[in-house]
Amino acid sequence: MKVVLSIAGSDSSGGAGIQADLKTMCAHGVYGMTAITALTAQNTTGVTGISESTPEFLDAQIKACLSDIPADAVKIGMLPSAKQVEVVADNLKSFNGTNLVVDPVMVATSGSKLMHDSTSETMAKLLFPLATVITPNIPESETLADMKIEGKSDMETAAKIIGTKYGCAVLLKGGHAIEDANDVLYNKGSITWFEGKKIDNPNTHGTGCTLSSAIACNLALGFDLETSIRNAKDYLTKAIAAGLNLGKGSGPLCHLI
Repeated sequence: MKVVLSIAGSDSSGGAGIQADLKTMCAHGVYGMTAITALTAQNTTGVTGISESTPEFLDAQIKACLSDIPADAVKIGMLPSAKQVEVVADNLKSFNGTNLVVDPVMVATSGSKLMHDSTSETMAKLLFPLATVITPNIPESETLADMKIEGKSDMETAAKIIGTKYGCAVLLKGGHAIEDANDVLYNKGSITWFEGKKIDNPNTHGTGCTLSSAIACNLALGFDLETSIRNAKDYLTKAIAAGLNLGKGSGPLCHLI
């Protein structure tokens, strides 16, 4: 059985973060391990509290996992502090990590801030160059590329700026206020578009976590990057289309489809 490690935050309501990652891994038939970066008190309406893991304890979790059970892929989500980023980068270098998917989680679907201001720079500097692919959404990409994104040509430009600057493949997700659910991949100078069906369902809590985890699962299973992205988008579309309706806000997906 293939193994995927998720380094991310916990979502007490189960729709995003570690919980979404593990559900996605189960759906893909891989064995999931976790290193929890923070506990969050949250639900479909927002985040009401965050308790960060110390860098030392995060380090201990990662070492406990990888020293015993080697991972075929690693997914990185919420990293609130720069010190945590440094710990993760050091561990990935020590364990020669491959198939690394980085979801630069800066803000939750509900709008709650999940990262200190100084952390994004450290993440970009230390983790992006190690990544197989990073998966920023529109707001995150605007921050990373330092530009406004208003359409497809802007998405291509931003993805190229980010990928060129940090030496990694970039899957820029178009689900935030762009006319469709299409995503663009910039990889080693080439541009590839992945068409997605825009589904009329307001329940999108955890979509970013789910997509990045699904990509990691597919990479672990031996698929190339483009195939992994296509498979992951198909899975995400089905999870949204299933129409699960829980909570008073932006509800979770149906992961076990």
